[in-house]
Amino acid sequence: MLEKTIHSRSEKVRSKVLHAAAKLFLAKGYTNTTLRELAAMSGVNYGSLTFTFKNKETILSELVGFVLDGQFEFTERLLEGKTEDKILFYAAETTLQLYMAESSEHIRELYSLSYSLEASSDIIYTKITKKLAEIFKEQYPNYTQGEFYEKELASAGIMRNYMTRPCGIYFTMDRKVRAFLENTFLLYEIPRAKIEEAIKFVSQFDYEALAEQVIDNMLAYLESKT
Repeated sequence: MLEKTIHSRSEKVRSKVLHAAAKLFLAKGYTNTTLRELAAMSGVNYGSLTFTFKNKETILSELVGFVLDGQFEFTERLLEGKTEDKILFYAAETTLQLYMAESSEHIRELYSLSYSLEASSDIIYTKITKKLAEIFKEQYPNYTQGEFYEKELASAGIMRNYMTRPCGIYFTMDRKVRAFLENTFLLYEIPRAKIEEAIKFVSQFDYEALAEQVIDNMLAYLESKT
């Protein structure tokens, strides 16, 4: 009974801190947020916070897991009744990620750091490797999980570079999406006709609005856990 109570309190602390971290990271950025600010915002004792999360990177890595799961689930709901094509799912989900990174400099910073720091990048590689094995198993029926992991390391480098470079007058969002999908799908040896189909498919959605919905959904979910 005591052990269950302690676990419940620990989970409550975790939820409060993650909700506060999501709000602060979005408002002022990861770098400019301190652990003491997180403690104050969440209403959690500083000692309890540092006992539960040893540093900011640990907090970020947990948030990354929530965001990735949220992106996958959101994309599945978005495409329900529209397509069951896994290649098109990959195109839609990664396009959503590009738009989320473009929506604010603080979110761009979060993505950039997530792909750079050890704990958060491990979560990204692990979760996406599992997805890649589902999506590209027809192209690579004999691939092991380790081989899909190697592919993810390569495609993650492409994603990180496109996310961290802001759009400009000569590098519009449409061009960024096209360039990303072309280069990533060539890595997976997807035929040119299928690449063009994917680019046309993702163009039908309002990704700016969808990116906002994903972020709002994440905040609402974390708040519900507090």
